[in-house]
Amino acid sequence: MDDLLFIFASASVINNFTLAYFLGLCPFLGVTGRIDTALRLGLATIFVMMITALASWCLNTWVLPHAPYLRLISFIVVIASTVQFVEMAIRKLSPALFRALGIFLPLITTNCAILGLALFATNRGYGLVQGLVFAFGAGVGFTLALLIMAGIREESELAGVPALVRGAAMSFFIAAILSMAFMGFAGLFHGS
Repeated sequence: MDDLLFIFASASVINNFTLAYFLGLCPFLGVTGRIDTALRLGLATIFVMMITALASWCLNTWVLPHAPYLRLISFIVVIASTVQFVEMAIRKLSPALFRALGIFLPLITTNCAILGLALFATNRGYGLVQGLVFAFGAGVGFTLALLIMAGIREESELAGVPALVRGAAMSFFIAAILSMAFMGFAGLFHGS
């Protein structure tokens, strides 16, 4: 149980995919204008990460030992298929959310954090339960990064921010400061 807690804490906070590994920066910088949009994209990403972790474990267990050269392409196919399913479901269940997410919903397909999840779990030799905990932790960490960034950006709209640093410049400053803050968590657990 301690091992699973360490995997979750490491993936969500200590080795946050966005703020420590700099994976998934496109949605991090693009969708974090509003908290509700960031939360919904984060939840969709958690779902895709969980399905990807399950599928990558199945592929690693039954298919890829016989054809390891298919690893990368098979992970990409799984991710693209899962994102298409999520996109169809959101379009059907919440057209307003579908319009709010715009181009960033299909961009989950090319989100390198999800591909990184499959590759990291494979390289670390995680089993099914460990892989799912790792995926959930990574998704929670990604959502946490999205929410923090969205909250800061919403608050900064109300503040008297000089025109010189509004927009992309301020987003990059905020991202850099958040990244440094999350690097402080690296000393929490030994071996992270």
